[in-house]
Amino acid sequence: MALMNAAVLHGFDDLRLDEVPRPEPVAPGTVLVRIRACGICQTDYKAVKGIRRNVRFPIILGHEPSGIVAAVGPGVTRVKEGDEVICQPSGFCGVCEQCRLGNTHYCSHAFTTGGDGPEDVWNGAFAEYMLTTESCLFPKPAGVSFDAAALTEPLAGAWKGVVQYSQIQVGDDVVVVGVGSIGLLCLMVARAAGAGRLIAIDTSAHARSQALKLGATHAIDPAAGYAREAVYEILPQGPDLVVEAAGPIEAVRLVLELRRRGTRWNLFGITTHETFELDGGLNHFLESRMDASFGVTPLAMQHAIRLMERGVIEPLDIISHRFPLDRIHEAMAVMANPNRNKVIVNP
Repeated sequence: MALMNAAVLHGFDDLRLDEVPRPEPVAPGTVLVRIRACGICQTDYKAVKGIRRNVRFPIILGHEPSGIVAAVGPGVTRVKEGDEVICQPSGFCGVCEQCRLGNTHYCSHAFTTGGDGPEDVWNGAFAEYMLTTESCLFPKPAGVSFDAAALTEPLAGAWKGVVQYSQIQVGDDVVVVGVGSIGLLCLMVARAAGAGRLIAIDTSAHARSQALKLGATHAIDPAAGYAREAVYEILPQGPDLVVEAAGPIEAVRLVLELRRRGTRWNLFGITTHETFELDGGLNHFLESRMDASFGVTPLAMQHAIRLMERGVIEPLDIISHRFPLDRIHEAMAVMANPNRNKVIVNP
């Protein structure tokens, strides 16, 4: 039996470097990928620290990978050993009603590699090898590095939330609340889509500085308690679109304060079960529209790849740290540092 190194989460705050059996693509349609790079998502960190509780142990996390096809299973025809690929974590059957409507992330038989959402969770990419299916693989463009390719999934989520769901229009005034790595990708997508004034809100001076470098026209520190007033000083008529990419419930409450009539708002960052009050009558009067975006689809993945391949968005700009797999504990510790952006693991 072949073995591989992997970071296995045995319980909350119990992440171990283990030698485990290497999976093999014995089932029809399955593919074994040699992982070259995998991003750490905030949801991975929350699972390790016990903030996210919908985790079954033991589990190998990591759902933002790129790599090289190591072996293929029966019936696989689209990829072969040696192909450089990008992996979509959201697996789908392709034939249920939701899949045929294009909502593959709602698939009745969904699985995910290293993430959350469906009941069926496969081991992820904080390992030397990962098993997935042929339908979850996309060719990696030659001009896109493995590290950049590993950010296809979060970039696809940003495209799906900002463009497909919240329908940004050229010239829209946009506010992004929370400009960590996913917020920066939302900001970069908004900039590429033709945002007019683009305001970043974050308590971290480092994050605000990065946002200004990557296209924000203004940056606001909400810690002073006057974020709404500061936004309306810049945008007297209020924002067209507000994207919450922060996570804490306070960020959602700020989004509500920023609305004016017709504002579209997207709850992108909050993933924990916390509540906020919504005045139904006011929302009715404002005609403000709430969207949310969870997971990705082949459509979103393909658009993200096009953005990278054509040089519209460079994900490498948001990578601040890289670690080999055997230093994953250091990588997780960096996730708590406010002066970091995207952290990459290179098995």
